[in-house]
Amino acid sequence: MTTAPRRRFSVRLGITEDTSDALYEGVPDHLLRPLQRWVFTMAELSHGYIGKTMCLRLRLTVSDNTNASWRLSQQAGMELFDAVDEILAFLVEMDIHDHSEVGDLGIMLDDAGSAYRVADDNSGLELRVSTGVSEAVRQTVADAAVTTSAGSAAEHLAVAWRATYGLHPDPVRAYSEAIKAVECAAHSVIQPNHGRATLGTMLGEIGNARSKFTTVISTPPNGDPIAPVEAMMRALWDGQTTRHGKQTPSVPETLEAARAGVHLAATLVQWFTSAAVVRSS
Repeated sequence: MTTAPRRRFSVRLGITEDTSDALYEGVPDHLLRPLQRWVFTMAELSHGYIGKTMCLRLRLTVSDNTNASWRLSQQAGMELFDAVDEILAFLVEMDIHDHSEVGDLGIMLDDAGSAYRVADDNSGLELRVSTGVSEAVRQTVADAAVTTSAGSAAEHLAVAWRATYGLHPDPVRAYSEAIKAVECAAHSVIQPNHGRATLGTMLGEIGNARSKFTTVISTPPNGDPIAPVEAMMRALWDGQTTRHGKQTPSVPETLEAARAGVHLAATLVQWFTSAAVVRSS
């Protein structure tokens, strides 16, 4: 059972303002030293091999008389988060799992009120999102992964999530991966015999043969059961501004658009992988 965080004594007395819900996007003073110590501890593993490797990857110069782990741990601000993120990715890359220090890091970030958290797969840091929302997307990824007809939908959706909420967001890639996730999940339902189907061709298929599709959501007599799905697919498809090159400059997707697109894609992937959308013939 979860309970609300205990408020400070002075807040309960009404003497000070309650700031317990505030999130820190950078590295605040109260988190700096604990985070630096965590980086140093992890960097010293394998006789300092991780520290040396991380300095190389992050392009940090280490003088002859300087310990690479210490050099790495003396970063601050987003550079310190870069070090943490790179260490986490390296552990996953080396197939090192169930490291207690990773769990300790997650607790540390939670307790410090950081705007960042350890990703569910421990592969790096990501921006905090409402627990209910992140759990729903994680479940969709898990369900898609065991649905053979969904192809690589799970992988594309997971990449889209990381590109949206990771330490260094990539909105263009996030939006592109979100579309790929939906294309994979919807392919077997909308255009199973079209080897080069895209979200665009699937929308054309729906437009030409909409009576063949239905959803589990009840619709009024003479209603159009596929219309909500079509509208979501259309919004996602039309919202991509970098799909094709042309003589006028491309306008990259914004981070806000990418986030909306990823959540829209997650809903569509869930609908198609759970048989909420079916083809009658």
